[in-house]
Amino acid sequence: MTELGNVLISGGASGLGAATVAAVQEAGGRPLVLDRDAPAADVPHVQVDVTDTEATTRAVRQLAEEAGGLDAVFTAAGMDIPGTLDSVPAETWENVVRVNLFGTAAVVRAALPHLERSGGTVVTVASTLGIKAVSDATAYCAAKFGVVGFTRALAAELAGRVGVTLLVPGGMHTAFFDTREDRYKPPADAKLNRPEDVARTVVFALSQPAGSQVRELVVCSDEESSWP
Repeated sequence: MTELGNVLISGGASGLGAATVAAVQEAGGRPLVLDRDAPAADVPHVQVDVTDTEATTRAVRQLAEEAGGLDAVFTAAGMDIPGTLDSVPAETWENVVRVNLFGTAAVVRAALPHLERSGGTVVTVASTLGIKAVSDATAYCAAKFGVVGFTRALAAELAGRVGVTLLVPGGMHTAFFDTREDRYKPPADAKLNRPEDVARTVVFALSQPAGSQVRELVVCSDEESSWP
């Protein structure tokens, strides 16, 4: 198994990102966090909105330089505002795409020079709704379908230079659903994964020996309604 080294985690202050910070630490790696909010964990971090590409580039450069390089990137930053296309304001709709898709690309683009030097690995976060489309989720599905395409193309582009893994998680017990209208929240008896369990699959992908890559991982409850 490969040592994790310095792992940059966008969205590392909450949810799956925060769980991955803990998992990386437990596995002996050093997490570095990008997030609009400061993480609860005492780890190097920069507060930044990943939709601001220039600020994100500076933040990635700062953390990489202070840490002495990057060995991996995990793009967990994401958000959603569900609703029908004609009911979600255009700016809100477009911001969902900016955070999930453009923010992912901005972090990876900024980190690439460091990852090429280390022969590191990128793990992006799509969703089961990046494979299966549902009503009232046009922005989120567009963004996560985009992450799937982006990641598969990136894997072809970086083959032999930087490892690329696509993570496709189902619903998790996080604050992701807290601000939604009740009709868009999972029911009380919904079968969801624990973020800690999904985070361990990220560590698994990052721990593969040189020349071996986990290309894609679908991780969800065995009763996940959006898979297959």
